[in-house]
Formats: sequence, structure tokens, C-alpha cells
Amino acid sequence: MYVRRLELVDFRSYERVGVDLEPGPNVLTGANGVGKTNLVEALGYVATLDSHRVATDAPLVRMGASSAVIRCAVVHEGRELLVELEIVPGKANRARLGRSPARRARDVLGALRLVLFAPEDLELVRGDPAERRRYLDDLLVTRQPRYAGVRADYDRVVKQRNALLRTAYLARKTGGNRGGDLSTLAVWDTHLARHGAELLAGRLELVAALAPHVAKAYDAVAAGRGAAGIAYRPSVELPEPTTDRAVLADALTAALAEQRSAEIERGTTLVGPHRDDLALTLGPLPAKGYASHGESWSYALALRLAGYDLLRADGIEPVLVLDDVFAELDAGRRERLAELVGGAAQLLVTCAVDDDVPAALRGARYAVGEGTVRRVG
Repeated sequence: MYVRRLELVDFRSYERVGVDLEPGPNVLTGANGVGKTNLVEALGYVATLDSHRVATDAPLVRMGASSAVIRCAVVHEGRELLVELEIVPGKANRARLGRSPARRARDVLGALRLVLFAPEDLELVRGDPAERRRYLDDLLVTRQPRYAGVRADYDRVVKQRNALLRTAYLARKTGGNRGGDLSTLAVWDTHLARHGAELLAGRLELVAALAPHVAKAYDAVAAGRGAAGIAYRPSVELPEPTTDRAVLADALTAALAEQRSAEIERGTTLVGPHRDDLALTLGPLPAKGYASHGESWSYALALRLAGYDLLRADGIEPVLVLDDVFAELDAGRRERLAELVGGAAQLLVTCAVDDDVPAALRGARYAVGEGTVRRVG
């Protein structure tokens, strides 16, 4: 799989730009702040319907414009598919596949499989559990696009359940007779257990498949300096390690019943996949709080490379993006990383200094300026 052409209209800093890309390595060079990351962010948005830099769509639309458009021509197994997305802040985004309107924007998921590493990924190691949950869910959807629906259904249930609990909490605080009407809470418990079990099972299966790839990738990047391990930490007690949906639903139901009083007291949902975490270890110690800056950087990179390797093992050949990664690596790590990714069907690298990129990755070259991209080699 590779991206043959990317076109942007009113996206971030670009009023209008188009760039033809090549299979194999593509290196985008330019000064900081000229828009290199904006280009790969657009590709990441096509792949995930989300930005790795901001939580809402509004910053993606150029100042003064009402919407932004991303067009992406993707070649897979000799066939080309045009994916078009119109981003309209505050409204549902519109999508087209092969010039035909899609019923929902998420119908484009799977058209472009992409793994993106960016400096923000350091938060996978140092940040809150939400960052690691997002990493798992994005990879889960890339691997099996149907989980986009599971994820959306679960988020909707949690939002509705939280609204009910919050209303009851506020009613009690303001002297309401019964602290609000919680008669429908059992219905939302059932929905949460069902959708939560499906999402939890998907994550557990993913982590089991991903773990050996993480260990291998970290060993390769860090040259054997420590053993990396990952383990899923659910917010519910499981009777045994399992991905059986019925068993997981029962465990969630029991945990919700046990936490009912605490949830009413705090006005929020305390049980479910939205409270889980992915534990990262280096040897016997947790990576968070113990790993050095270099180790944390290598670990974050290993998580992305592990996702890339897992997709390839599944028979999916994703596009690989390394956004401003080589500037943070010493010469040895740069060369080892180049060996690991040199065989990618398509690799996009952004950098401020051309010499930071190892010679083995010097394929198609592009100069990025203020609002412009031009091929230079």
C-alpha cells in the first residue's frame, strides 16, 4: 500500500497544495514551522479520522476558511482508490470513496492503513493512561476497522451514563428529594457491559499479539539495553485470563453493581475500558517514572514499530511515517532504525536537517516551504 498523491485545501497552513509521492522512502525537508507535520497529520487523519496533535477539528481548518478538504489517492494491490474528506468544525464530516459519497465518515477507515510516529508519542510512556488507551484503540481500528463502530458505541454509552449520574449527583447536591431519577441506570449498565466487553476483548487480543513485537522492536532500537514488556491492566477483576465476551460482560456487570454507590456519590462511571491502562515495563521496573529520556523515546518508537510489524504479520502493508524522529536519535540509533524501516512499502520522513536522515533512506526528496511543497530529488 502507498499514497500516490495528497491534496489539501484550507488544511492547517495550506490554502491549496498537492504533492505526488513515491513508493519507498520519501523525505520532506524544511525549516521548523513551515508545514511538514501538517502534511503527515493530514494522512494520519485519513487513516484514523483523528489528529495526533489536537483533540478537536477546529485547528485543522485554515484561519478564515469554513472547512478543509483532504484528498488522498491510495494504491493497494495495483488498484487506486481516491479518498476525500471534508472537515467542517462543529458538524459531521463528509467523505467520499472513489468519488461516491460515503454514508458515514468512518466508512473510509481501512482505505489507508498507516502507522505514524511523532514527538508527541513520548506521552505514550510518560503521559496519562488515556494516551495509551488511544494508542491501542487506533491500532485496533487500523487492524480491524469494525472496531471503530464498537468504540463509538461504547463512548456513546459512557457519555449517556455519565450524564445520568451527573444529573443525579447535582440534584442531590442541590437538595433534590431522591437525588435524581436513576431508574434507567440498569439499562445503561447492560449496554456498557455488552459494548465494553467487545472493546475489552479486542484490546486483550491485541496486546497478546503485540507484546512480542514490542520486545523485539525495543531490543533493536536500543541495542539490547533492557527488556521491554507490556501488559493490559483492566479496571475490573477477571476470574481468569480470557477474551470470552460473555465472561467479560459478566465481570463488567458485577463490577458496576459493586461500584454503584461510589458512582452515584461521584457522579461518574468508574468501571469499564475507559478506566483501563497499558502497563509498560523495562526489566522489572515501570517505564513511567524510571526510564530516562532516551529510553522513553526509544520505547515510544518501539510501540509504533511494533504496531507496524504486527500489521505486516497480519498481511497488511501499512504506510510508515516518521515525523521529526532522527533529530532525537544518536548516530547508532539512526542507523539501526534505518535498517528496520528501509524495506517499508512506503516511508515518509520529515526533518529540518537533511543530513539527519541516514543515506539508506534517501529516496524521493521534497523541499517544504511556507505553503509549498516541491520535488527536489
